[in-house]
Amino acid sequence: MNVGMLWFDNDSRRDLNSKIERAAAYYETKYGRHPTLCFVHPSMLPSLADAAGENGEEKEAREVKAFRSGNIEVRTTRSMLPNHFWIGVNGVNGSSQGA
Repeated sequence: MNVGMLWFDNDSRRDLNSKIERAAAYYETKYGRHPTLCFVHPSMLPSLADAAGENGEEKEAREVKAFRSGNIEVRTTRSMLPNHFWIGVNGVNGSSQGA
């Protein structure tokens, strides 16, 4: 993704998926296309150890690198600040048309 929209949301009452959905809805209204890719800081995703901690299993703490939120692929990058979302359309086909 070469072009996208920067979104900020630090509302502690919303979960990550809700924040991404809000950013995606705004993006679609503004640019007329549904976003397919979103970058966030790794600290915004739960670790695999946190997810497995409830059933008492011991697992090494590994960060989740990517997941899907609806139709949007969410990837982590340390170049993003926490609570910021870089959202847009993945230009896999070489097209960077639109935001």
